[in-house]
Amino acid sequence: MKKTRFLFPALLCALALASCDQRRPFDITEEPQGLFSLSDVAKMLSDLPLEEEHLDEVYDAVSASSGHGYDEEYLLSDLFTAPGAGVGDEGRPTKAGGYKTPLRELFSNYLADKYGTKAGAADVEAYINALTDSDMQIYWPYSENWDGKAFPIVTFDPGYGAEANYGYEVRIDRHGAHVADSVIVTEKLAKERPVWVINRNDDAAFTPLQLFAEPGTKAGKPQPKDPDEYVLSIESFQANRNYDSWFGGASEFFIKCGAADGFKATKEEDLRKFSPSVTDFMVVVKRNQVGKKIPISTVLLSSYTEQMEDIAFMIIEDDGGTTTSWKCSATVKYNSKSYGFDLEIPYKDKDDIVWRGPLSRKMLQPLLEDGTMTRKFVDVELTFTAE
Repeated sequence: MKKTRFLFPALLCALALASCDQRRPFDITEEPQGLFSLSDVAKMLSDLPLEEEHLDEVYDAVSASSGHGYDEEYLLSDLFTAPGAGVGDEGRPTKAGGYKTPLRELFSNYLADKYGTKAGAADVEAYINALTDSDMQIYWPYSENWDGKAFPIVTFDPGYGAEANYGYEVRIDRHGAHVADSVIVTEKLAKERPVWVINRNDDAAFTPLQLFAEPGTKAGKPQPKDPDEYVLSIESFQANRNYDSWFGGASEFFIKCGAADGFKATKEEDLRKFSPSVTDFMVVVKRNQVGKKIPISTVLLSSYTEQMEDIAFMIIEDDGGTTTSWKCSATVKYNSKSYGFDLEIPYKDKDDIVWRGPLSRKMLQPLLEDGTMTRKFVDVELTFTAE
């Protein structure tokens, strides 16, 4: 509440300034990450002479990204090199024939007009390369609600966990002229009208579960080698709250599991044959999926045995930072004695740790008896299966 109380007057001031100066110059010192700041790109995008085909291009890209298990995002790197391609398309747009005048041409013309009198073609190319090489993107939350006609409000992620920001309302008046007015943008507005948020990508480097499985199939479940072994899987994932500001996009959850998979020892020397392995995968939960079960059907352990006492288990929501690790152990039993296998499970120091601890044999026993079990881990609910 304190952040909101102090932030909102600042937003009103920013809105007033933006309304007075629709063509304020770029402030390239605003953010040290590159030549252009997020607000620069938002203003630039709102100034482009957008037409319906450009809305279609962004919609095609964010829909493709979403279909691959990523957020509703259109990387600027794809915008300039592969118009209409989503994350996971590997630079190959799915729309046949492309676009008559893709967005990249509007950007190029805009930069040439803005800098053409005092900068040569090489400098304009440098600006385009700076945008292409940045990690910026167009994020379109609730894009599934778009009516196919409405023009967007363009804003950017202000950071600091803010839940409101100023944005530029893009529309075409009755004379066909491009108009951009300043408005206050909240998540509620984004649910009702198309909003494009310029933010930074943080999930393109990872591979979501959807890309591991063949279309129309589950993420390949192996068969256990022995009737006393189980394939331990997670069938569904449900996040019951958002962990970040809506400007930042979806929540990227990582499930990490460490165990001596397939542990079966009949003599003491067998203990030396086994070493722990770590299962690590990402589940993207979009803003409209919070509180809903997401089918994921993926294997935690391909061979779970009665000698496996404790499985190291961790759920985090990715926020980046410096790589660190959770030093833990997976426990197995032989001849009525327990033995621990040391593990280091990596995560980032800014990540939100949703839950970490052991999955014990006692905890999983109802699952082995019934074949399915749903359990709550703070703000996340998982449905396990054992086959």
